[in-house]
Amino acid sequence: MPRKPRIWYPGAMYHITCRGNHRREIFLDDQDRIVYLRQLLQAKEDHECSILAYCLMGNHVHLQVETSEVEIWKMMKQLNMRYVIYFNAKYDLVGRLFQDRYRAELIEDPAYSIRASRYIHLNPVVAQMVKHPLDYPWSSYREYAGVRRDNVVSPGKILIHFAGNVREYQQYVEGALESSLALPD
Repeated sequence: MPRKPRIWYPGAMYHITCRGNHRREIFLDDQDRIVYLRQLLQAKEDHECSILAYCLMGNHVHLQVETSEVEIWKMMKQLNMRYVIYFNAKYDLVGRLFQDRYRAELIEDPAYSIRASRYIHLNPVVAQMVKHPLDYPWSSYREYAGVRRDNVVSPGKILIHFAGNVREYQQYVEGALESSLALPD
C-alpha cells in the first residue's frame, strides 16, 4: 500500500521526529551530535528552510522546521541519508539506523507552533536527563536563552510571539514544568 503524501506548501511548518530503529541510540558520543548538527545546518542552507527548534536525544531527534520553496522531504532525505552514511561508516555497520521514515506533523496554528517549541525544549527534562532545559547542551534552548549563538536555529519566528522578549519565552517554557504542561495539546 503506498504511503500517503505529506501535505506541503511553501512556508509549511512541521514538528519532525526521527527515532532510532528498534529504539536504539542514534548518537553514541558527542562527536555524533556535532556531525548531525553540521549536517542539519548544511541541509537547512541547501534547502533554504528555517530550523525553529531542535533537540537531539539519545535515540531520537526533534526538529521544528519551516520550509520555503522546497518540500520538506528533500531536506530530510539529505539529512538522514548523510547521517546514516556517517554513522554506519564510523561504527562499521550496515543497514537502517532510523526506525521508519521521519514523522512530520504539520503545524498550522501559531499557538501550536509555540507549544511545539516548548515541548521540544523540555524533552530532556521530561525524560529526566537534566533538571533544567538550560542544562542540556544538545537542544536549541540555549540559543533562545541567549547563552549560545549558532547558525542552525532561527528563534525569531517563535520569539516574535513574545515580542522578542527572551525572559517571557523562558517563563513560558519553564513555567510548564511547574504546572505539568510540558506536553503539547
